[in-house]
Amino acid sequence: MRQGKPVLRTLLAAGVAGGLMLAGSAAWAADTYKPECFKPGNTKVIQQKAKTGPYKIALANGFAGNSWRIQMIQGLKAWAALPENKANIKELKIISTGTDVAAQIGAIDNLIAAGYDAIITIAVNPTAFGPVVKQAKKAGVVLVPFDNVLDTDQVITVTEPQVELEQVKAQFVWDNMPEKKGKILEIRGLPGNSVDRDRSIGMHKVFDGKPGIEVITVVGNWDDGTVQKVVSDAIATHGQFAGIVTQHGATGLINALNDAKHPKVPLGTSGENGSLKMIHDQGWTAIARVQSPMLAVVAAQAAIAELQGQAIPQLIELPVPTVYSKDLKDGVNYSSSAPDNFQAGADIPSCGAVVPIDALLKQTPDNN
Repeated sequence: MRQGKPVLRTLLAAGVAGGLMLAGSAAWAADTYKPECFKPGNTKVIQQKAKTGPYKIALANGFAGNSWRIQMIQGLKAWAALPENKANIKELKIISTGTDVAAQIGAIDNLIAAGYDAIITIAVNPTAFGPVVKQAKKAGVVLVPFDNVLDTDQVITVTEPQVELEQVKAQFVWDNMPEKKGKILEIRGLPGNSVDRDRSIGMHKVFDGKPGIEVITVVGNWDDGTVQKVVSDAIATHGQFAGIVTQHGATGLINALNDAKHPKVPLGTSGENGSLKMIHDQGWTAIARVQSPMLAVVAAQAAIAELQGQAIPQLIELPVPTVYSKDLKDGVNYSSSAPDNFQAGADIPSCGAVVPIDALLKQTPDNN
C-alpha cells in the first residue's frame, strides 16, 4: 500500500488477529491490491493475516450443464496449470453438485472439514449460505463467491454488475425497434440464482410501464438447447416478437428464429461464438454482452491474494465486455474456427485471466 494514510494503517494493525473488513472513502481503492484488476464495487475492504502457501483451493460449483459452466471449469483448470500459477496452488479441487442447494452447502462443509484453504463458489441460491459463511470464517477458510453471488458483504465477491448488464441490452433492443409497440420476449436463466434475478430486474427497468409493450417471459436455463425449445414454443403460442432479450443461449435463440422464419428484430444477446457468427453472417441487429467464464480465475486470484494477507475490495465488479453487430469481425471478436459454444471475449487481460484456447480445450469439466 502507499504511505500517507495513518487512519487506514491503524485499522489494519488493529485487525491482524483475524479477518477484517474496512469501510471508508472510495479513495481507498488505490490502496487495495491490484486495483487495475480488483475493481471495487463498494468502499469495503477485506484483509486477514497472511498464511503461508502453496494453498489447497476448491471450486464448489452447482449446475454444470451448459457451455458457460463447462468453459468456466476448463478455463480455471487451464489457468491453474500454467507454470506461473502452480507455485501458489498445492491442489485444485473441482466439485459440481447440480441445482440442489443442500448438496452444494454439504459439499462446502466437507471441503472446510477437509482443510482446504480457499473455496470459490457459484452459489445455487443467494440467501441460503449464512451458516456456511460463518463456518468458513471460524475455520479460517477463505470463501469467494462469483457469478451467482451471495447476499452478504462478509466475504470477497467477484461479479459483473448484473442489473446494468441486462438493462443495457434491453435498452439497445428498445432503441432499435422501428415501432415502439408489440411483444417482447424475455429469456431468463436458471431459476433461484442471483444473476437470473438481477438481470431480469435490469430488463424490466427498460420495458415495464411502456404503453403498447407486453413482455412474455420464458425460462431458458442458460442452455442453448433449452433456449431453442422455449423460443420455438413461444413463437408458436404468441406469434412474432418485436424484440428479444436473452440472458444466455443466444445460439439456440437464433436457431429457433431461423427455424420459424421469424422476421429480423433487434436482439439483446450473450457472447457465444456461434451466435456471433450468425449475427454477422445473417445480418441481425444485436448487442452481445459477455459474462466471462474467467470470473472463476479472478475469484481464485482474489482468494490467493486474501490468503497472502493483501487488502482486497469486498465487492469486485469487473467491466462487462460488449460488442455490437455492426462491429463484428471474424478473428477479432469472434472466430469462424472456434467451437460454436465457446464464449467469445472471455479473457480478462487486466487480471492476467488469459488462457490460450488450445490449452483450455484440453481440460475436462469433470469433478476431481
